[in-house]
Amino acid sequence: MVDADHTFVIVGAGLAGAKAAETLRSEGFTGRVILIGDERDHPYERPALSKGFLLGNEERDSVFVHPAAWYAEHDVELHLGQPVTGLDRAARRITLGDGTSIPYDRLLLTTGAEPRRLDIPGTDLVGVHHLRRLAHAERLKNVLTSLGRENGHLVIAGAGWIGLEVAAAARGYGVEVTVVEPQPCPLHSVLGPELGEVFADLHREHGVRFHFGARLTEITGQDGMVMSVLTDDGEEHPAHQVLAAIGAAPRTALAEAAGLVLADRAAGGGIAVDASLRTSDPDVFAAGDVANAEHPLLGGRLRVEHWANALNSGPVAARAMLGKDVLYDRVPYFFTDQYDLGMEFSGHAAPGTYDQVLARGDMGKRQFIAFWLREGRVLAGMNVNVWDVTDTVQKLIRSGRRVDTDALADPTVPLASLLE
Repeated sequence: MVDADHTFVIVGAGLAGAKAAETLRSEGFTGRVILIGDERDHPYERPALSKGFLLGNEERDSVFVHPAAWYAEHDVELHLGQPVTGLDRAARRITLGDGTSIPYDRLLLTTGAEPRRLDIPGTDLVGVHHLRRLAHAERLKNVLTSLGRENGHLVIAGAGWIGLEVAAAARGYGVEVTVVEPQPCPLHSVLGPELGEVFADLHREHGVRFHFGARLTEITGQDGMVMSVLTDDGEEHPAHQVLAAIGAAPRTALAEAAGLVLADRAAGGGIAVDASLRTSDPDVFAAGDVANAEHPLLGGRLRVEHWANALNSGPVAARAMLGKDVLYDRVPYFFTDQYDLGMEFSGHAAPGTYDQVLARGDMGKRQFIAFWLREGRVLAGMNVNVWDVTDTVQKLIRSGRRVDTDALADPTVPLASLLE
């Protein structure tokens, strides 16, 4: 029996929101749980959109967080296809796009992020894509299938994780791929030049063409269709389709309009929350891509857009809403699969924060673990085609201890021994 005297509302029906709703019920909350999303699909997980589903290896139904019937079975009121247009914190009430007003006792914002747009001529042409939602992935999957049959060209703006994963998928369909990236190598702001070239070489071996040190300035077309792209160094590349993969921006409009404190853009933007994921309003919480949290382990603020953050921060926020004494101190984690390369990354090592990068294993064979260190302490680790080491890597990061770098780089020395 639901206790209608207490209402917890979750705005954002993605992975973080769905896992928060699940946690509220598993923790014994008997009040109303209302989960609101502006998409018409049930909550789903995003990694497959640029990996297994896009490649055709996973079925559409595999991406959903819960079966459709789960929400009614657990008394979670699910509002789909409904944007939230207003948040009145004084009245503790939200307004939906259709004018419905819903009161809350506690509110969780899991509004996520949205793809950044190319601000250049030609983006209104047919054949310009973004990849963030399930509908985007379905359309892009059909596009890649067609391009592969016709030996068509795809230009990708951006050599980040999404850009590279789509490049790998496109090559699997037989599509000609050119990636335009302003940095000197892929993933430069994430992995630095030391490891970015590993991914450049991988993609070149599979036929991807890179154009580094350049940005798109125009998408040209004919009869309303994409025909080519121009770059700021005067180059022209043929293109039948274009994917903008230049990052994502946190969806903070609702929070900003309601007067919640936001994090500085230089620190990643998003809604500023404490280590318990509480915003500047004690009755409002935020989790997932949109939350910029004080991190007890790493120090300072951090906004993380990856799957594991949504998976783990939603439940922590739910417990905090229930008044439990919780902290969100997970080591950041993400993974990728590209061709025959599988990778897991743990930690945080922004450019300028580390003074050494070393690897154990064979980088040439793409079977190694890389470490980013500062003053002999491990800040982050990336295992490439090496498995069952993530827990140990994360323990090294958590320990904060100085390590013997010679032993760290030596694959004959058990990694766990460095914790003894």
